[in-house]
Amino acid sequence: MVDVLWAPPADVRETTRIGDYLHWLRERRGLDFADYAALWEWSVTDLDGFWRSIWDYFEVIAHTPPTTTLHGDQMPGFAWFPGATLNYAEHVLRMPGLADDAPVVIARSQTRPPVTLTAAELRDQVRRVRAGLRRLGVTRGDRVAAYAPNIPETFVLMLATASLGAIFSSCAPEFGTRSVTDRWQQIEPKVLVAVDGYRYGDKPVDRRAEVAAIRAALPSLAYTVVLDYLHPRGAPAQAAGPVLNWTELAAETDEPLTFDPVPFDHPLYVLYSSGTTGLPKPIVHGHGGILLEHLKMLALHHDLGPADRFFWFTTTGWMMWNFLVSGPAVGAAIVLYDGNPAVRAEPGRPAEPDLGALWRMAEETGTTYFGTSAPFLLANRKAGVRPGRIADLSRLRGLGSTGAPLPAEGFTWVYEEVGSDLQLQSLSGGTDVCTGFVGGVPLLPVYAGEIACRALGARVEARSADGEPVRGELGELVITAPMPSMPVGFWNDPDGHRYREAYFDHYPGVWRHGDWITINERGGCVITGRSDATLNRGGVRLGTAEFYSVVEGLDEVTDSVVVHLEDNEGGAGELLLFVVLADGLELDRALHAKIARELRTALSPRHVPDEIHQVRAVPRTLSAKKLEVPVKKILTGTPVASAAATGALANPESLLAFELFAKGRAEG
Repeated sequence: MVDVLWAPPADVRETTRIGDYLHWLRERRGLDFADYAALWEWSVTDLDGFWRSIWDYFEVIAHTPPTTTLHGDQMPGFAWFPGATLNYAEHVLRMPGLADDAPVVIARSQTRPPVTLTAAELRDQVRRVRAGLRRLGVTRGDRVAAYAPNIPETFVLMLATASLGAIFSSCAPEFGTRSVTDRWQQIEPKVLVAVDGYRYGDKPVDRRAEVAAIRAALPSLAYTVVLDYLHPRGAPAQAAGPVLNWTELAAETDEPLTFDPVPFDHPLYVLYSSGTTGLPKPIVHGHGGILLEHLKMLALHHDLGPADRFFWFTTTGWMMWNFLVSGPAVGAAIVLYDGNPAVRAEPGRPAEPDLGALWRMAEETGTTYFGTSAPFLLANRKAGVRPGRIADLSRLRGLGSTGAPLPAEGFTWVYEEVGSDLQLQSLSGGTDVCTGFVGGVPLLPVYAGEIACRALGARVEARSADGEPVRGELGELVITAPMPSMPVGFWNDPDGHRYREAYFDHYPGVWRHGDWITINERGGCVITGRSDATLNRGGVRLGTAEFYSVVEGLDEVTDSVVVHLEDNEGGAGELLLFVVLADGLELDRALHAKIARELRTALSPRHVPDEIHQVRAVPRTLSAKKLEVPVKKILTGTPVASAAATGALANPESLLAFELFAKGRAEG
């Protein structure tokens, strides 16, 4: 029996936003739902009724009303709210329930002192930057790029860009030059806003040379705006095109804050696939789809509103930043953090290792919803961090985990060491939809190791190898009904070929996401890894998540990656495990035997690797995802340069060990 770690209070329908929404449905629509399962079923079968209710419940401002809710007969190709015009930025800056003097952006940084913006100050900054962009000639459809961290200026720039109907794109400044230009050469930005550098802990990272190289590689640029973040009054090396300072862009003006009405599917921003192999896919998201999806998720699933302070540890290169900064649209203040989460560092003071730094920040900022990644939570658990003992987290009532599956022991640790009364919401989704399509909801209990539900409006199913829906067994994660936040398309893909190829070629008319999922009888979900990284032993598909849970649960192992090399002659192939060990340890016969024994006992004999090898590091993307597929390609002879775009990696040097290993096997 799976442990129930949290249960909804008896008055959940009277105290939550989804409870208020249910009351609204009953009073305004004559709809009454006995439980979440019934509500979800309605939301994915009556798409017109459900999404129109979201539009009406949240009082979306339409400059031109829609002619209908949904037009089309097969994915892709649906049109949402045709005829409607609106503006995403207008809804974020509406900030319902927040007074002008209420804090709405609370920023902490290891590069400069804390910054807080009130609702009135945020609107004023957007007003001035919007006017500054207009002075630079930015108009509807132009692209504005930000090479900037998770700081208020980046948020202000995104809103100002959106208010004009221009299109925003961001890269975190830890991205290397090649990774940035691979993304932005595709969209040809007109304006670049870039920081001169940043601090990670107490380490200064100068980015002026990278900014100069990026500018030189983007002939489309008309202007570059420098944000003096690391070097006050500094300036990057000169290149073609005028350069001005952020203070000039945001200069005082009498120009009022207005919002250009744009069609529902007008591009809002361009996000990118990880780009670990080939050019990153430029995924275009629209104003209306992102607005409706984020209103639904933030309010009804995360239960956020004017009393909340919403934090997610993210950079501007991960879609969780775009998700986080929609918080004010439901009245929630947002907490931004820029720096190394594993150290305590303040400007002018030496850094010290401290995995508790973010928990202490949560106390100091009054955070009520703390979002992070599963690897961060598991690292805290392994290091023996006890957040509830080192920080007052009494205001914390929600904790979000994403980026990788969170195993049962991670759930248990949260309730033992963070707080027994909060709701842990493990969620999974993707850059492709800029949301989580499976996650938590206040109406349902939390079970150890389990994602509570499929999100409202997200018809997520599991498909067997022959394409049939399955329940209670591992299957391919698919979405069988359209969602408004599915991409408008890919940039520069006029006939939609690349878009269809990415999601709809495998099952025509059905979105194939690329994950393995098990959906149980009560609607709970378990994600077990990427389907393109599947371990196939003797015809049995094994997900990687449970594998890592066992291996990395050992005190001796700090990280690991596992790949299965198929046998083209029809044999079982090879299962290879690579482990990163704690400082000072070597992989000897005893530890090898212990790892094999743990996998055999906890999982099955099929999970025991054919070989185990020690490496210094596991390759990860800048958003901390493991690179099983590129590792597999390298081990089967693909050159590193072709297997992975190293500029998209947090630790590209880690690939060399796998290249040497592959050469050794080939020569042996």
